Order: sequence, then structure tokens, then C-alpha cells
Amino acid sequence: MKIVSKIFTVLLFIIFFGFALNNTESAKVQFFLDYSLKGPLALILMLFFIGGAILGIFAMLPTMFRYRRDLTKQKKHLVALELEMAQLKNENNRPPQPDSV
Repeated sequence: MKIVSKIFTVLLFIIFFGFALNNTESAKVQFFLDYSLKGPLALILMLFFIGGAILGIFAMLPTMFRYRRDLTKQKKHLVALELEMAQLKNENNRPPQPDSV
């Protein structure tokens, strides 16, 4: 499986490298307030892709932290239930007490 992963990584790198070599024309991106970015098309596309990935990660963080917090609560609850089960099992294993007169 590691070999397949390495081959896939090398193929992906070759494809992206070929894409970058074929798109070396200069491109200009206009922003608001007359701000512009000028550079190779492949570089601009890569920068915007990385920016989008970072924004996606930041958008996912609150949900991830909420799930992590819920998982911690559930683990604590599970430990409490396991302790309660162990106590009940110990109580059921004791011999019955004799009747007192």
C-alpha cells in the first residue's frame, strides 16, 4: 500500500508540475480599492487554492472542538457507568446475609 501511495504522489506531482510549466503566462487579479496581484497563472491559482483550504480548516474548527468536547463528556459518562456496573456486580456476588432474630 505504501508503494501505491508513493506512485500516486509522484504522478500527482508530475501532473501539477506539468500544469505549472504550461501556465507560465502572466495573469492579473483585480481586487477592491485598485489593488491588484500580478504573477504567473499557476502561482496565483496555487495561492488561492491554499487560501481556500486554510479558510475551510478555520470554518471546520468550531465543529471539531464541539465534537471533541462531546466525546470527552461521553467518555466520562461511560467510565461512571462502568464503575456503577462493577459495584452492582460486586453486590450481587456477595452471599445473602442471615436473618437476625
